[in-house]
Formats: sequence, structure tokens, C-alpha cells
Amino acid sequence: MKLIICGAAGRMGQALVAAAKALGHTVVAGVEKKGVAVAGIETTDALKPAGADCVIDFTAPEVSLENARTCAAAKVPIVIGTTGFSTAQRAELEKLGGTAPIVVAPNMSVGVNVVIGMAAELAKRLGEDFDVEILETHHKRKKDAPSGTALKLAEEIASATKRTKSDFRLVREGQIGERPEREIGVQTLRGGDVVGEHTIYFFGDGERVELSHRATSRDQFARGAMRAAAWLQGKGPGLYDMRHVLGFL
Repeated sequence: MKLIICGAAGRMGQALVAAAKALGHTVVAGVEKKGVAVAGIETTDALKPAGADCVIDFTAPEVSLENARTCAAAKVPIVIGTTGFSTAQRAELEKLGGTAPIVVAPNMSVGVNVVIGMAAELAKRLGEDFDVEILETHHKRKKDAPSGTALKLAEEIASATKRTKSDFRLVREGQIGERPEREIGVQTLRGGDVVGEHTIYFFGDGERVELSHRATSRDQFARGAMRAAAWLQGKGPGLYDMRHVLGFL
């Protein structure tokens, strides 16, 4: 494939460039701020997707959304691994998906997406006698909290158990009273250089079930993004996620 990598000089961008080359793809351009160079590839400060098979973007919500607009106008597929989109931004991505094929996922790891599906199934089968808590840990430079993956876990568990976002508890402080039975707790840790860790706890009376995923490098995110880019080839317009890529949907 002929790929364009947005944010090519960043840690994730470099992992994407390396993964693309390892798989025999051609990185035709890296998009970066003016004056920022990336070894081994041509860089530009303006996304020009024409002629590319796919654009891959792990940048920031505002930048990713603008790049999605550009790709939709050119009808070029784009894979977005950015997190922290607002409700309005997500709605615009859905609208843009009506014009071009877009994969948006808070986590491109194959393993973590399998865990998300397993967590939803566990929640459904264990039932409401088990309290659900999600703990996520990331490096100190991560800007959004909770992580997009933790929120995705909460959303899928809620969907599987007929709950809503009103059941989420993202912060606990002070005299909060007893824990509501249908609450889904989502808690955050930040520090060091942790790539990403997520654990889902199902607390029952007399027993506990834990389901965890730990990322030790960014390479698996990059490999997942390559898999998503390959899957998008020949697909029609739509807003997809990694469940579509992995055949869950």
C-alpha cells in the first residue's frame, strides 16, 4: 500500500513508519509541522491524500477531524487512532463516514479489542450480582482521561447489560454513599512511561474475576493500524472500528 502517516515524527508516528516499512508498504509522505523532518521519508505540513491508498492518523482530535474532512473530500480511506473526541466531533466523523471509509478506534491493538469483546460477554453472563470496575494506567504525558479504551470498555459493557453512560462513575471523592448496583466505575492512573494497561474487575460476593491487557510497546498499535488500513482497501463509505476489521461485526 501507499500510505501517508500524520504526526510522523511523534513516538506513535515513528512506530507506524517502521511497521509500514517492515510489512513492505511505501510511506509516500509524513505529515508534520513545517520544518520537522523524519528520517527516511518525505515530509509535508499539508495533507494531500490524492494517490495514497490510505492515510493513518494518530495525532489530536482537532487535527484528526480536519484530516478526516480532507480525506473524505478526496474519497481516500483514513485510519484514526486518536482518542479524546467530543460528542460533536464524533458526530461529524459519523457524517464524514457517509462519504469515505473511515476506521476510528481508541486502541488498535488486536489483543485489547478481543478483551473488549470478552469483557462485554463476561458482564452479560455474570449478571448484576457482580460490580464492574475498570482501571486504566498510562504514561504521564497522556493528555486525556479516562483513556479512550477504558471508555470503550465501559460503553460495551453498558450495552451488553442494558445500562447507559449515566451509570458511569469517573470520579469518587468525599461522602459518596453506598455504591449503586448498576454503577460502572472507571478510574485512572498516570505515571512514568507506561504504554497502556487496562484491567476490568468483576466483584462478586466471595469471588472476583479480573480481565487484563498490558501493552509493552507501541508496535502492536502500529501493526493493528496496518491491518485496519489493509482491511479498508475496497470498502465502501462508512464509519468502522476494529470490531469490523477483526470480523466481530
